[in-house]
Amino acid sequence: MKFCYPFVIAFFVGLALETVAGDDSTRRRNAKPQPESTQVLEPPALSTGPATAGCRVAVHAPEFADTNIVHHVYLPDNWNQNGPPLPIIFEYTGNRHPPTGSTGDPKDAVLGYGISGGRFIWVTLPYVDESGKRNAPNWWGDIDATVHYAKVNVPRIIRRFNADPDAVFLCGFSRGAIGVSLIGLHDDEIASHWTAFVTHDHFDGVRQWRSTDWGSPLDDYREQAIRRIKRAGNRPWLVSQNGNIDPTKDFLRASLSHTEHFTFLPVNTREALGEFPNALAKAAHTDAWLLKPSRYRTSAWNWVNDVLSPAD
Repeated sequence: MKFCYPFVIAFFVGLALETVAGDDSTRRRNAKPQPESTQVLEPPALSTGPATAGCRVAVHAPEFADTNIVHHVYLPDNWNQNGPPLPIIFEYTGNRHPPTGSTGDPKDAVLGYGISGGRFIWVTLPYVDESGKRNAPNWWGDIDATVHYAKVNVPRIIRRFNADPDAVFLCGFSRGAIGVSLIGLHDDEIASHWTAFVTHDHFDGVRQWRSTDWGSPLDDYREQAIRRIKRAGNRPWLVSQNGNIDPTKDFLRASLSHTEHFTFLPVNTREALGEFPNALAKAAHTDAWLLKPSRYRTSAWNWVNDVLSPAD
């Protein structure tokens, strides 16, 4: 871990922000990822010390101060508590699955950082296990407790870190892709927080999850999933999938009266990252596909920018 130096960093960031403050469209434009960039993104390591610009830290919610449950907050280099509000992206990560390198730990997630190009406030949320003491490495833990954690902490985080309440993204990989709606659209209250949604590899309701009480039998699961997805209304979705995306398209088009607000992005992670394993990912089922420049990253970042400035 590194130590963040909040006062020095905040001082210089504050000076820089004097030139970028403006109306909503201006500040969102300044926060947009740059689709033409050839930069290979390096996710920030966890730091000690308070949350400040350029650092990613673990944060205990006050209700969980005596537990191992934390969320992780990254503040981009141009963040300032008193500066222009920045877009924010919340993330649910995948299951623990050693063959693909997925740890099931929110601290190891990278999808939200990649989707935002490191230019948004980025928060990885936990799954509260049945004991209420630690993150659940597989599936949802206590679903009600996991939902409640987000209901309490999402608006708190938006206020605390001066995020733009009209530019709130929710993303998820694998387990988390299902969780975008299973958790994030669990009811009307939690559904009200989000501006747009991003899923990668899996989608709520597409297939049966045997030996679970929430994902089978398929007909019952799909009925509940459709009810959740409809809570998003016409808000925009980016649905990406390594491999065959047609089952997800077919499910949504058969279940909803219109799907114009869905953007479907088939991704070849081997093309994006090279042969596996490599320095960025152990296997093709990965949330790291946005870290290197590719036509897939360009498409994803163009979608993000359209959400931020639909009239541009």
